[in-house]
Amino acid sequence: MSTREETPTGNLSTDVAYQSIRAKILSGELGGGEWLRESDLASQLGVSRTPVREALGRLVADGLARHEPNRGVRVEEWTPKDLNEIYDLRVLLESHGTALAALNPATDVIWLEQLASEMSLISEQRHPDFGRLTELNNSFHSTLIESSGNERLKAVVESIVQVPLVRQTFARYNQAELALSMGHHHEMVRAVEAGDPQWAEAVMRAHLRAGWSAMQRFLIASRPKGRAEGRGGPAT
Repeated sequence: MSTREETPTGNLSTDVAYQSIRAKILSGELGGGEWLRESDLASQLGVSRTPVREALGRLVADGLARHEPNRGVRVEEWTPKDLNEIYDLRVLLESHGTALAALNPATDVIWLEQLASEMSLISEQRHPDFGRLTELNNSFHSTLIESSGNERLKAVVESIVQVPLVRQTFARYNQAELALSMGHHHEMVRAVEAGDPQWAEAVMRAHLRAGWSAMQRFLIASRPKGRAEGRGGPAT
């Protein structure tokens, strides 16, 4: 009997499988409702089925996948209503976190400005690197939340944000939406630098609402004909 699944590298294999599958889900490479077959994933990743099985369990716990008894595990699907509720929470939590960051004199404004400037440069290119843009954007938002000084807020935001990221990519923005998003980043830096929590909170709120508007446009455009659902939107 093979002992490959019982080696000391088992935990590492599980981590690798988890990160790899998670990245595919968050990037949209694995779409909502798609089955996550242990044997196929193990073959693709070059590991045994045990770490894949354990990785899928972690993804189910994260809310990125769901287990269906006697059928297997599939990528979670989010309806416009689900995403609307998520953005409701995100607007409230991230806006509050940004206000706290503006009150924190230790917030690294120079780093935030560097991130905002690099994002602007990328967005202005003829063929923007949307992967890099998303990476920088995630760093910008996480820096603000970390600077809030509220560890519980950070944990809750991280658990919420990963879901809309499954669909939210800058590649789906039109030029006007992309320019508006970049402008919001720079204005947030100015608000934080000024130590003005009301200003910082208002800009983050507008930033997230604009992102949700772009998301809605994409969802409506990609919705099968004949299917009607309420558009909704973040609560005021």
